[in-house]
Amino acid sequence: MNPERSTLHGSFSKEYEPALRINPGDIVRFSCLDMGWALEPWLQPGAPTKRFGPREHPMDSGHALCGPIFINGAEPGMVLKIQINEVLPGSWGWSGAGGYPSEINSRMGVDKGEEYFLHWKLDSNTMTGVSQLGHKIPIRPFMGIMGMPPAEEGIHSTNPPRSCGGNIDCKELVKGSTLYLPISVDGALFSVGDGHAAQGDGEVALPALECPMDLVELEFQLLSDFKLSMPRANTPSGWITFGFNKDLHEATLIALDGMLDLMNELFGYERKESLALASLIVDLRITQIVNGVHGVHAILPHEAVTK
Repeated sequence: MNPERSTLHGSFSKEYEPALRINPGDIVRFSCLDMGWALEPWLQPGAPTKRFGPREHPMDSGHALCGPIFINGAEPGMVLKIQINEVLPGSWGWSGAGGYPSEINSRMGVDKGEEYFLHWKLDSNTMTGVSQLGHKIPIRPFMGIMGMPPAEEGIHSTNPPRSCGGNIDCKELVKGSTLYLPISVDGALFSVGDGHAAQGDGEVALPALECPMDLVELEFQLLSDFKLSMPRANTPSGWITFGFNKDLHEATLIALDGMLDLMNELFGYERKESLALASLIVDLRITQIVNGVHGVHAILPHEAVTK
């Protein structure tokens, strides 16, 4: 699926017509614009950059997403299993910080003046990125947004993560991961976008290393006998449960609660036993603090417990 008018949107809604209909077990290959709809590298903030158009608002007000994908047989209450087979970034990306009022910028003293901007050359062979100032970092590409619309009517922002996915921004969702999302609407209506070449836990400056993606290959399955209330993932780093809330502490408790449920499913542990062991082997990490709704993920490393 290539980015074109019939496949692009910048919001979620159960009312959008599907760009593609597939069966469970099918594989879809996407190429994605960067989150800002750019068609060429960003060299400076605010500088003229060729972008995809025309765009319709409010439908196209947020991140550039590809989809929606209608999965035949998908119904509310089921779980969508998404296997991430490949995430291959384009040759360029950008990042920045400061230059506008926000809680973080004001607290860090960087809300005045111009935005600090870095443009990056990305090499998917060496898995490195180099900025125009010579910063060199390893890249570990993943998709910031994978999700579906909520059941409520209307148009919904791409900014927050939700129980049905969206702007999760978890750096662990790399190639080889499997993401499990509760389905809220008929057909699922899955969309993907917001490519990141690199990001630290927290995504503290607001952007990560934003980039287009040359190839995102996803395989879709439906689980009808498996119930979830929040996203879950099995990644190369371990099993992950997520918590989303405007209150970071509440997001933490949601992620932890999901982890205790997972440990019961995996090992048969009751909740007190799970919590006792979680205190020893489970890591709680701040996924992001910049999307209005904060994210926390709990990681249970593979082979952390063998019972």
